[in-house]
Order: sequence, then C-alpha cells, then structure tokens
Amino acid sequence: MSISNDVLRAWVRPRAVMRGLLDRGEKESRALIILMAGCLLTWVAQWPRLSREATSGLDIPVEALIQEALVVWLFFVPLLAYVLAVVIYLVARLLRTNVTGYGARLALFWTLLASAPASLLFGLSSGFLGDSAGTSLVGGVLIAGFIWILGQSLREAVKG
Repeated sequence: MSISNDVLRAWVRPRAVMRGLLDRGEKESRALIILMAGCLLTWVAQWPRLSREATSGLDIPVEALIQEALVVWLFFVPLLAYVLAVVIYLVARLLRTNVTGYGARLALFWTLLASAPASLLFGLSSGFLGDSAGTSLVGGVLIAGFIWILGQSLREAVKG
C-alpha cells in the first residue's frame, strides 16, 4: 500500500498501519526515511506562517526565515527525535514492556509523518488566519492526533 494511503489510514486505524510497518522487518534506513519525510513536510508547513511573519514588520527576509527553519527541521529535529525515541524506549522498559528500540523509534517517526497533513493545515491556518480561534482549533487537532497516533503505534510496537 502507498505511504499516502497509510498516512490517511493512520488517523483512523493507527495500530493496523503500525502493524504493517513492523511486519516489513527492522530496517533502520526505512525508519530514517520516514523521519526525514515527516521533518521535510513539517518544514514546508512552516512556510505560510514564516511568510506572514516576514510581512508583519520584521526586517528579516522570508528566505532567511525559511532557511533557518530548514536547519531546525532537517538537522536538529531528527537528532532530537532520536533522543526522544531513546527516552520513550527507556520509559517503556521501566514499565516492563517488551518494546524494542526499533519499535519505539518507528512509532515516533511514523507519528511525525502521519501527523504531517494536520501540520500542513496548521501552517496554512497560521499563515492565513494568524493567531485566531481557528488556528488554535487546528493546533488542538494536531496535538490530539499526534498523541493518539503515537499512543496507538506504541501499543502495537509493545504487542510485538
């Protein structure tokens, strides 16, 4: 099944999608590609907001803001994601689950990619609407969706 269909299905049946990813075997390259795709889409989602900020009186050109976001999302966030995956793994082990390091990483990285459509919508709403109730609503959906998909993916990774 295509990755775009899996992203959409993850919002309805995240455990089934995670099971499909785990059944493909442990490939660190696949996990890294999923992480980088999620980071790339989230970086693109920042563009409308950055464009709005650049036109709201800042003396910083939009290109500079986009380049700064590029460095953050494609260099620092992947490193932080690996650190967070280790923390998730250690907490899961303290809770005496049988999750593997790969399962914890894949669950977190997949959640970042699966939540990309909501990130794109949030970026659009913050770019066009600014700080408004609509933007806050979309942000709430993004956070809730991220937590939902991560929790269900981790449950499937623990199940083994």
